[in-house]
Amino acid sequence: MVNRRQALTTMGIAAAALVAGVPRCARAGGLALQDIKGAGKLRIGVEASYVPFTFRKDGKIIGYDIDLADVICEDLGVKPEIIDTAWTGVIPSLYAKKFDMIMTSLSYTAERMQKVGYSIPYAEASQAMLIRASDAGTIKSIDDLVGKVVATKLGTPSELVAKKIEADLKARKGAGFGEVKVFNDDPPRYISLSQGKVDAVFNTLPTLAIVMKDSGGKFALVRGIGADNWAGLAVRKEDTDLVEFLNAEIRKLKSNEVIYKLQEKWFGFRMNLPDTLPKL
Repeated sequence: MVNRRQALTTMGIAAAALVAGVPRCARAGGLALQDIKGAGKLRIGVEASYVPFTFRKDGKIIGYDIDLADVICEDLGVKPEIIDTAWTGVIPSLYAKKFDMIMTSLSYTAERMQKVGYSIPYAEASQAMLIRASDAGTIKSIDDLVGKVVATKLGTPSELVAKKIEADLKARKGAGFGEVKVFNDDPPRYISLSQGKVDAVFNTLPTLAIVMKDSGGKFALVRGIGADNWAGLAVRKEDTDLVEFLNAEIRKLKSNEVIYKLQEKWFGFRMNLPDTLPKL
């Protein structure tokens, strides 16, 4: 599953917005809460391969996002309809009205904030680096990545982070990575790391913490490789009613600690979530 994936192109979103067959209200004012309540469901787009946010287990989609969606929809008085979507098409699919909200650790970027209506943060999405446990003594920071093979994921912030780190290494040390390998999914990256085909994997801290925990001691975690970042829930720009509801809901779930209990369940720690949108 910075906080996590690189913004999609404006051209792709514009093309998707022209797709016909809008299933719900197409008023100029956007989708109202009454529209959602009338339909009896909130359609939520996820990428069901991003542990522990949304992933499949025994044929069922589970995770932090799913549990949180259940709580949000119960408070709204509707049922969640979870729609698994390829990550590279998630924003175009939102504007094609295949679903009404993106809930899959969509980290904040300046470009994305021009394209979608974001809620306040609901999860941390700061980047970290996963390495083999046997390399913990030699790869302690990004400075130790000169000549190393780094794994990123297509269309994610890890690509942008890798480019920034490599540019910094070249400027300061005169050399960058040995190679950057780009993957379409996360699991193959971790397998390649364990097999010695890559030396480091960039991803969000919450996700890598779980991967390391479940690895049986094969991996180690290096933090502090980039600026703090968070993820928000995303809707179409015109759906301001839904954004206002989501902001109020997140604040309520922080106040009654429901969101923190879900974080402890899925990540093993509580996240320090700001009450406002980040300034990028």
